[in-house]
Amino acid sequence: MIKKIIISACLLISFVSFAQQGTASPYSFYGIGDTRFKGTQEFRSMAGVAVEQDSIHLNIENPASYASLLQTTFTVGGSFGTSTLKTDTESAKAQRATFDYLAVGIPMGKFGASFGLVPLSSVGYKILNDNTATPGATSTQLSGKGGVNKAYFGLGYKIRRNWNIGADMQYNFGTIKTTSVEAISGVQNSTTELNTSELSGVNFNIGTMYQTKIYKKVSLFTSLNYTFASTLRSNNTREITVSGDPDPYVYNPDAEDLKLPNKLTIGAGIGEARKWLVGTTMAFQGNGEFANYYNANPKVRYEKYAKYAVGGYFIPNYTSFTSYLSRITYRAGLKYEKLGLIVNNQSINDIGMTLGAGIPIPGYFSNVNIGVEFGKRGTTSAGLIQENYVNFSASFSFNDKWFVKSKFN
Repeated sequence: MIKKIIISACLLISFVSFAQQGTASPYSFYGIGDTRFKGTQEFRSMAGVAVEQDSIHLNIENPASYASLLQTTFTVGGSFGTSTLKTDTESAKAQRATFDYLAVGIPMGKFGASFGLVPLSSVGYKILNDNTATPGATSTQLSGKGGVNKAYFGLGYKIRRNWNIGADMQYNFGTIKTTSVEAISGVQNSTTELNTSELSGVNFNIGTMYQTKIYKKVSLFTSLNYTFASTLRSNNTREITVSGDPDPYVYNPDAEDLKLPNKLTIGAGIGEARKWLVGTTMAFQGNGEFANYYNANPKVRYEKYAKYAVGGYFIPNYTSFTSYLSRITYRAGLKYEKLGLIVNNQSINDIGMTLGAGIPIPGYFSNVNIGVEFGKRGTTSAGLIQENYVNFSASFSFNDKWFVKSKFN
């Protein structure tokens, strides 16, 4: 029954992922949009701290983790977010519901494999500069949608009982469409410019995880993974239409190469497996080259990305038969991110807190995970926009023995 549910979900979510608008941030105008990938729900509820070699939860950020799986794992997640966008003088609200990931992990003795589909970034904004009250002034309406998805396949290998290595390959693809409408007060005709970018490219990720006992039941967990720099090929089309003219002017600018920088993620934590964990993660990414022909801006530049996070979990009693609440996993985390974007000489940062719970499904190793993330991105300084956001998310993690030949009919 679970396998039928999984196959149906794969078909449905794969279709939905291409049609959704995954962000409402005005900062998604720049580069390839607002970064969406934040790991699976279990680790996202700990602000991205994913250092333990987990046997039933899939960690798709570090491919070394695949070798620790004991059962075939299918996980799918989504979220609903609401945000308040404000300047020094105005504010507005936005909402969106999104698909976050779909992934499968398969144990194979000392090896483990995983594949899936993950939205990498999203573009979704509407910006209006209304000057209609001023004769001869130009009013502009900007909007954008689309983003980049990644399909991945990876392998992990258990060198020793407590030491894993792994690697995965990611194919990035997607379409970004932006529309600009300009109208001059007192002039009947307006001009509409539609820019379309078809993006594609391949990159690679390697990782290792190690754990060792340091005191009685307490272990030290470590995680290291490195994503190589890569290129996104952007094939571009521009259409310009003047109102009243049925034939748009179509122009094909030269294809551009956008540079995705290398990224290093380091994590460590201490804890007792299936009882408690406290850990930290740091991530560092080089300067990217994301400016495309339609969103280059002299007031915008890109800097190095950095993330610092602390988080953990607590399970009162994993094996309790008398208290269901004691078997729930309680998670929390704090994060600070420099997003690698500078607008009007202001670095755009993201500060947030996460809370979550892993709810076991009775009679199975499967679980439902819920979480909430709230924080602040951007600033109202220098005429910019600050986003105060709350994201509610949920995921299902199904675990079962697959590919086992029955001995009895």
